[in-house]
Amino acid sequence: MARDLTRYAATLAAALAGAALAALLGVPAGALIGSTLAVAALAAAGPAVGLPTRLRDVAFATIGVSLGSGVDEGLFGQLGTWAVSLVILTASLVATILTGRVLLTRWFGLDRETAVLASSPGTMSNAIAIASEGRGDPTAVMFLQLMRLLFLVLAIPPLAVVLDGSATAGGTAAPAMALVPFALLLALATVLGLLGGRAGIPAASLLAGMILSASGHATGLVHGLAPGWAIAGAFAVTGAVLGARMSRVTMAQARRYALAGVCVVATSLVISLAAALVAQAVTGLPLSQVWIAYAPGGVEAMAAIGLSLGFDPAFVAVHHFARIFALLLIVPMALRL
Repeated sequence: MARDLTRYAATLAAALAGAALAALLGVPAGALIGSTLAVAALAAAGPAVGLPTRLRDVAFATIGVSLGSGVDEGLFGQLGTWAVSLVILTASLVATILTGRVLLTRWFGLDRETAVLASSPGTMSNAIAIASEGRGDPTAVMFLQLMRLLFLVLAIPPLAVVLDGSATAGGTAAPAMALVPFALLLALATVLGLLGGRAGIPAASLLAGMILSASGHATGLVHGLAPGWAIAGAFAVTGAVLGARMSRVTMAQARRYALAGVCVVATSLVISLAAALVAQAVTGLPLSQVWIAYAPGGVEAMAAIGLSLGFDPAFVAVHHFARIFALLLIVPMALRL
């Protein structure tokens, strides 16, 4: 118990210090990127890293509450435009998986099931779980998925700012939510997320927070964003979770799969950017906002990036959750091909 507490304290301290430093330097999505790098560096130095699962769930629920605060009466008028964007997103997911499968099987000699699971642009836990049940190589799937996630967290925020100079790390200027309704939303989202996680629902805590917050804002029962300190803390914890995941990768795995990982990440980025360009031409939405919504990373990390860069939180969240559920259908179909 004492050893766990020491590990949690060291990880949290590194995450908060990294987040603060990156934010002071003006790095886009600095709290998320800084904490990820700090915890990964701590793990590389030798100490064990990690955070309690419940703290992770609270952080994800906080991000979900913040995302849900972007819902207002104008949401339903945007659904027609969003439907077109969602269709383009689905097409890009199929293209990403099929291209990654060809790339990994023909150039790097991986079997087809491993290639499909490693190329899945999201739902990392689901892909690793399928591999662990005997479909493909679990080690290769885990490494390639982790490499994709870490690279995208580090690369997408500055690239999004380059694509659209209006993106800002400060987020929206809406007033903060009162402490009591925020605490109630967060507590309820954490409980529902725990139940949803046990039922196998992906990103259950974030989804619960978003649905509860969106419902409260749409009905006028709740107003404002989550407090700034809570959002910053949630970003730092999310980054710590990502950094801790990277500590599971061994040097042998890195040497074996590094080039394959770079190729898969580059391919998925190009496809998502091409799809975002098409969606921008059709819908007229900002390119960087669409690209963040299409980015092939984990929903918690990509949603946090979109929120920290000041993009429409409802748009980003809806697209990433649509991506999760689309992949839950597409990946099994691709495995059968």
